[in-house]
Amino acid sequence: MSEDIYILGIESSCDETAAAVVKNGREVLSNIIASQVPIHRKYGGVVPEIASRNHIRNVLPVIDEALAKAQVPLEKINAVAVTYGPGLVGALLVGLSAGKALAWAADKPLIGVNHLEGHVFANFLNDKDLKPPFLALVVSGGHTALLVVKDYNSFELLGQTRDDAAGEAFDKVARVLGLPYPGGPEVEKLALDGNPLAIDFPRAKLGNNFEFSFSGLKSAVINYLHNKQQAGEEVNRADVAASFQYAIVDALVQKSVHALKETGLKEIVLAGGVSANKTLQNTLAKAAERAGARLVHPTPILCTDNAVMIACRGYFMYINGEKSPLGLNAVPSLKLG
Repeated sequence: MSEDIYILGIESSCDETAAAVVKNGREVLSNIIASQVPIHRKYGGVVPEIASRNHIRNVLPVIDEALAKAQVPLEKINAVAVTYGPGLVGALLVGLSAGKALAWAADKPLIGVNHLEGHVFANFLNDKDLKPPFLALVVSGGHTALLVVKDYNSFELLGQTRDDAAGEAFDKVARVLGLPYPGGPEVEKLALDGNPLAIDFPRAKLGNNFEFSFSGLKSAVINYLHNKQQAGEEVNRADVAASFQYAIVDALVQKSVHALKETGLKEIVLAGGVSANKTLQNTLAKAAERAGARLVHPTPILCTDNAVMIACRGYFMYINGEKSPLGLNAVPSLKLG
């Protein structure tokens, strides 16, 4: 293609209001994020109603700033890509409404993007040489899944969590350890001072497949802490954090290596908020190398929710001729949850 393609991305699935402009699918011209973490920290987690109200307050200023920073007027945008799910219904509605209105007013195509596909595509912005096929491990607060990215618009789900996602387990264990929201980074920080082999927390045995389960591990940690408290025994919180994190990472890495061997793929990408975890990155990179593969993961800012990944995914859908009705009644997507 001789002409440059500019995609405006909008993301509002949880507690970040984000907008970005991406050129030709790989070049980030702007990345604006209005985070609500300080607002929700006092509640120990995201309050959906409060998140929705703040999205309403932030969405248009964030979009305006993204266009201004990119120095690309709305008229020059080729398409508007917006997250349509999964996520908090009220929060999603705000971004969707803004995206639909902009697309209609500017007479631009609207592209509905699956949030989890967006997380996977964040890796294309970090590694310019990355191309399908490859294996993807999606690890976030709401989802944990292994999938094969066959090409830019074709995916095969190998397996996913049967209950709690890894990120959800991190947040719940953080809460019982008395750590602030968001819990994942706090558990990782505390684990640096602990012994990962101090406590042998369980791993779910799900057989020769690619599925995960973390509810038993979460319950085991909570029961361990309660038993210690009832017995009046002192708890080494750093050891608990390190041992819990080790159990999660071990399960994720084992399944990923199994998937690499079964599929014969030579690249695996990390995606989702938990992909920022350094222990997971380092352990999986070493395991992948031993299996004859290499690991790709996003930069920290692209691990958490952002609109750059939505614009990137939207670009590949746009050049494939995909667009969504303004009513967004039928959007082809990968169903991960």
